[in-house]
Amino acid sequence: MRRIKRKKKSALRKFVIAFFVLTVLGGVGMAYELYLRVYEPNIVLPQNVNEKYIYIPTGADFNKVIQILSESGLLINANSFEWLATTKKYTTNIKPGRYRINRNLNNNELINLLRSGKQIPIQVTFNNLRNKEQFSGKIANQIEADSADLLSFIIDTSFLNSNGFSAENMICLFVPNTYEFYWNTSSEQFVERMQEEYEAFWNVDRKTKAKKIKLTPFQVVALASIVEKEQNIKKDERPEIAGLYLNRIKKKMKLESDPTLIFALGDFTIKRVLNKDKKVDSPYNTYIHKGLPPGPICIPSINAVDAVLNASEHEYIFMCAKEDFSGYHNFAKTYVKHRINARKYHKAMNKRKIMR
Repeated sequence: MRRIKRKKKSALRKFVIAFFVLTVLGGVGMAYELYLRVYEPNIVLPQNVNEKYIYIPTGADFNKVIQILSESGLLINANSFEWLATTKKYTTNIKPGRYRINRNLNNNELINLLRSGKQIPIQVTFNNLRNKEQFSGKIANQIEADSADLLSFIIDTSFLNSNGFSAENMICLFVPNTYEFYWNTSSEQFVERMQEEYEAFWNVDRKTKAKKIKLTPFQVVALASIVEKEQNIKKDERPEIAGLYLNRIKKKMKLESDPTLIFALGDFTIKRVLNKDKKVDSPYNTYIHKGLPPGPICIPSINAVDAVLNASEHEYIFMCAKEDFSGYHNFAKTYVKHRINARKYHKAMNKRKIMR
């Protein structure tokens, strides 16, 4: 009997020990599995790519985030990400924006990043744009705001009236440069920032120079847009061109600028303006109407604006592109001299068969 009891005790002891060992091992296994779910890298990227950006739109829910991550092919294990996101309550704390994802992120780091809203800013750049429609499209390609929404906002009558703009001159508000924004910037937020940049640009020095040449900031930008399109190759000539147009304004002469005709015609592929074009019925036709057009014919660069504000002083009132197609112009004080210059240029154009 004693032997039997000893054997039973020994068997029980072995069972308890085995159960304990299995329990510990099971616990360790579960703990390790949990550890992997939380801390093992869960991002997959192509071999030569170390990072990728994702864009979470305003108003997105957790399902949208999962869709974005899935369509981007970033997650190795989507189930583990969803489990931890639920545990950490990210599912109800979605923040829109542009996020940089690198290959070393684990679920915990990824969720902390998305939940924190720590975006990577973008550099928004715009230049060489013809009108507000082109401008809206350019900006919408860089931030979340929709082009139609942005265009609607900047042509809204209440916005224009409250800021002293008109539909024709409102693009004066936008000073071409490179600006830092968060991707999920709205139309209103973008325009508010542009208003701040506009006020900073038109400082005391620039306003003083504008007053000296008897132009408002709007008129300076309008003239700068003409200078921009008259000379977009040899920028060092811009102050001289600006001085020429200021001379014509002082003499109450028509500006007779070909780029304004091209704007009026709406065909920006035209390389040679014809006499028939000079009859187009438009307030932008400076062959018919005296003074500056009602608004800019493009969004001029800072360089062109400063060329107007620092225009050269001379007596030229005529100019014509040089016949060597160098990008420079022949300037003249008299119409007789101008006609000589014009004939040389037209002859050169005919030789190159540039008819339109």
